[in-house]
Amino acid sequence: MPKDRPMTIRNLEKLFSPHSVALIGASADPASIGGKIARNLVSGGFEGRIDFVNPRCVEIEGRVSVARISDLTAPPDLAVIATPPQTIPGIAAELAACGTRAAVVITAGVTPDLRQAMLDAGRAAFVRVLGPNGIGLLRPSIGLNASFAHRTTKAGSLALLSQSGALVTAVIDWAAGHDIGFSHIVSLGDMADVDFGDILDYLVGDPSCSAILLYIEAISHPQKFMTAARRAARVKPVIAIKAGRHAAAAKAAFSHTGSLAGSDAAYSAAFRRAGILRVNELGGLFAAAEMIADVPSLDGDRLVLLTNGGGAGVLAADALADNDGVLASLPPETIAALDAVLPKTWSHGNPVDIIGDADAARYGQALDILLADKSSDAVLVLNCPTALTSSTDVAREVVAAKQRRPRKPILTNWLGDEAAEDGRKLFAANRIPTFETPTAAIEGFMQLVRHQRAQEQLSRTPPPADETYPVDREAADRVISAALAEGRLTLSEAEGKLLLAAYGIPVVATHMVSSPREAAERAAEIVNGGNSVALKILSYDLTHKSDIGGVRLGLDTPEAVERAANDMLTRIAASHPNARITGFTVSAFVKRPRAHELILGITEDQTFGPLILFGAGGTSAEVLADTALALPPLDMALAHDVVAQTRISKLLAGYRSRPRVDLDAIANALVRLSALAVNHEEIREFDINPLIADENGVIALDARVRIADPVKTPRKPVSIRPYPSKWQFKHEIKQIGSVLIRPIRPEDATLYGPFFDKVTMTDRRLRLFTPMKHLPQGFVARLTQIDYARDIAFVAINEATGELLGVVRYFAEPDFREAEYAVLVRSDLKGLGLGLKLMSVLIMYAQVEGLPVITGTILNENTAMLDMVKRLGFEAHTTSDDPGVTHVRLDLKAIPERL
Repeated sequence: MPKDRPMTIRNLEKLFSPHSVALIGASADPASIGGKIARNLVSGGFEGRIDFVNPRCVEIEGRVSVARISDLTAPPDLAVIATPPQTIPGIAAELAACGTRAAVVITAGVTPDLRQAMLDAGRAAFVRVLGPNGIGLLRPSIGLNASFAHRTTKAGSLALLSQSGALVTAVIDWAAGHDIGFSHIVSLGDMADVDFGDILDYLVGDPSCSAILLYIEAISHPQKFMTAARRAARVKPVIAIKAGRHAAAAKAAFSHTGSLAGSDAAYSAAFRRAGILRVNELGGLFAAAEMIADVPSLDGDRLVLLTNGGGAGVLAADALADNDGVLASLPPETIAALDAVLPKTWSHGNPVDIIGDADAARYGQALDILLADKSSDAVLVLNCPTALTSSTDVAREVVAAKQRRPRKPILTNWLGDEAAEDGRKLFAANRIPTFETPTAAIEGFMQLVRHQRAQEQLSRTPPPADETYPVDREAADRVISAALAEGRLTLSEAEGKLLLAAYGIPVVATHMVSSPREAAERAAEIVNGGNSVALKILSYDLTHKSDIGGVRLGLDTPEAVERAANDMLTRIAASHPNARITGFTVSAFVKRPRAHELILGITEDQTFGPLILFGAGGTSAEVLADTALALPPLDMALAHDVVAQTRISKLLAGYRSRPRVDLDAIANALVRLSALAVNHEEIREFDINPLIADENGVIALDARVRIADPVKTPRKPVSIRPYPSKWQFKHEIKQIGSVLIRPIRPEDATLYGPFFDKVTMTDRRLRLFTPMKHLPQGFVARLTQIDYARDIAFVAINEATGELLGVVRYFAEPDFREAEYAVLVRSDLKGLGLGLKLMSVLIMYAQVEGLPVITGTILNENTAMLDMVKRLGFEAHTTSDDPGVTHVRLDLKAIPERL
């Protein structure tokens, strides 16, 4: 099943680190775009060769210009093109033929046909194209200004990727005034070829870039973007502004879920899943980057405020509450320590108000105590200028306290202008974040908190899903196929509940009947069982039944059910005469007086494909609008995170006489609903409303489903490659028994400790090239929480004991041209053929995925591994650079597929 994988980092080094540049369409007219780019190229300080191409000019910016590309003395690494649209495909073909491998197309107005012709012209030579319709790119560290920006910028460690050229120029202006430098500034334009995913992949490995800033209008390849963004966010901060937050109004939709899920919310869900920090304005983009650079780690979200002005402290505390932040509670021992050094009139709580006459020494004593206090995770120091002490002296004392106790983060807010200026300079010089207002300081702190939470989500180990209920994918397929065969695009409530039951989500048994008399007969069975009855109208033309009197609950007798059914028919015939009534659904009325009404759903976003929704449910779901979205597939940890994003989560935790609900049951339902979304591309909208939840679990009372034929109406694919569940094999080993070989799952992290304990130090050194004593949690998370779109790992599990016996994996290059393998088997199981079997499965998978080459590096003393890979067909060679290792390579196209 080879895939059409878009190119990623291939030849991008020619774009970002060229040794020579040619400007096609250079001009001697300084007012033209070609003239401005020529001036920027010459004045930027680029030390490589610069050529100009213009058939009508012999000299531009004091340099000789040639008439044609063929007149160049050597092919340029990078071509910058600023010529009329119709010339672009021909120029691309010439550049590809002469050996150029990267181009920046400045030209606007390149039609879709011309754009495709341009890409086709360069495809065989893998010419990478940035643009068209951008202002170009800047690499200040190498003096490259291949743009028509109005000014240059200083070198730094921030990379800016922007779809808006106008924003790029605004950023350059803004940054100059704030003394901010850049490693890369890239105007992506129309993203005909090079897009966000490509550059994110490239920047992960570029040490000159410490943080990546994104200005996004739209994502063109969501799957590639998510893979690259998740990889990048593990290594360095990725911070984004998404334009058009309020452009998409709520739409009329078949389901509550469809109306509640907006496109901007989908972007927020994608950013959250990728570990990207989202900000809403330009200043926040740079403030967040600076904050994260100055405070690389934060242990938690509890903040303590230290101030000499009560009002400033209250403003900060209010802002923290507005942002759902946590004001730390000071323990008695900290209160006592502060009592010993502060006046009796100090606030005796958080905010720690040390009174307006506080001098630098008092600040220092209080700050030392708060930095040592384990009940908080960061300190915000606020200072209001007074005539009694110097704000600059206080700033010096804060710097000194930071040097004494560097571990806990300090943020500062020095109020005032002239009085605060020197203090802010001191903080900037010592990399202590400083802000002009209490609110801005709190917003900065919450950016740190959100970034830390995103990093934790990327690295934490989720608990396993509840396996109590089986999943019957075939049963769900039968329900959906039957409806499509009848030409129906909506399912009945009963059919929707059959889907839920097939995926192990608890439902109320629901019966479809065709008449009021049949409804009464079914009701008699329910009443005789000791329950009252829920009666609902059944019509594929009526969506929200309760809004039109199509729902009656708590009916106690069959006669009451029949009367209610007849009344429904009369009412709905009058209000909706064209609605086709199929009959009624009859079910037991579930009485859980302390239960919460929730909504779970599936919807389709036009960029990111299927989304999972969770929130407060019931008939007022749209009014409350208390929902959160997530990209499937979900695991238990991600499902709990979705729940925690909503306001109703605080109620679910329990309050007063209402006990804590079974949150694991809610999370399990979300996990299973996400599997339903991933496995059945016919599903376009799915509402479970309400799902009632209490301390005893959850149960779905209603289900509304819209479907489509995926052949006629293809669904957007999932943005995150789901778990490849079909790749599971049973293998018998005489000395062990039955061994299950399957793709790795996040919850397998719990198996790594006992597994690693049974790998000898010698084998650790041979496999890992270092005698690693233990595996850090973050490292294990990276091994088990993989992106199946690019990497794979297979584990061997003893079916009798559940123990991990061995692991094999490959790490693919972003352009998927080759991957490096790694295999590790428990030391006490060596020589049983398990490593060979794992490698064979890995090779099979790589062939199906369309991977051309697998490589590996083996210590020469590891003769067992060398013998095994030679049996599998690997070629081996050594190099003079590192004679102690052997490099092995397997050309997968040269061997038969092993399926």
